[in-house]
Amino acid sequence: MIEPPALLDRVLASVEPDDPGTRAILDCALTAFTASGVRRSTMGEIAERAGLGVATLYRRFPRKEQLVEAVVLREVRRFIEHVDARIQRVSGMPAQVVEGFVAFAVGVREHPLLGTLLSSEPDTVLPACTVAGGPMLALARTYLTEQIQRLQNTGELPMFDPEPAAEIIARLTHSLMLTPDGRIPIGDDERTRAFARDHIIPLLAGPPASGGSETAR
Repeated sequence: MIEPPALLDRVLASVEPDDPGTRAILDCALTAFTASGVRRSTMGEIAERAGLGVATLYRRFPRKEQLVEAVVLREVRRFIEHVDARIQRVSGMPAQVVEGFVAFAVGVREHPLLGTLLSSEPDTVLPACTVAGGPMLALARTYLTEQIQRLQNTGELPMFDPEPAAEIIARLTHSLMLTPDGRIPIGDDERTRAFARDHIIPLLAGPPASGGSETAR
């Protein structure tokens, strides 16, 4: 099993291909997967969308699973870049935490490919998001831990073990992805910001000053 930091490194290392043909394949595969799901999308359909022969597609991606992995890695990297960009638009810990939470929570819930797969292929996707969802949770926790540590290193957050707080936020956004209906607003950015100001900032700004509870050890 890939360790969480290595998994995040792998995502961030997945750069946009220089080859226009490969970019076209990934773009067309994403379009096909979003429209029809992974299972119903064929390599022949993707090659046709990209204006390539099937043999050319198989030379670049000998197995469909490799193409799916390449698409997913690129989408995760793009998602992280989107969250980072939202955070960098504002300054100061409160604003960055709020914007980061909005981008993370709403972005996960509204991602077109993820939405398609949850509705069209739940038997494949739900296990990866629930009983076998450890790697997904670990990736989110690792990313959020690094964001908290960044604010700690600049003195904008107190020093504490960031992983438990990161996991709480990761699990919250994970729950919102699977079950959006409830008292936590994610359909309105301003209400989501208000929720983050009222609940996420206190979680990060005021953890126990002592060594923490036994549950975090």
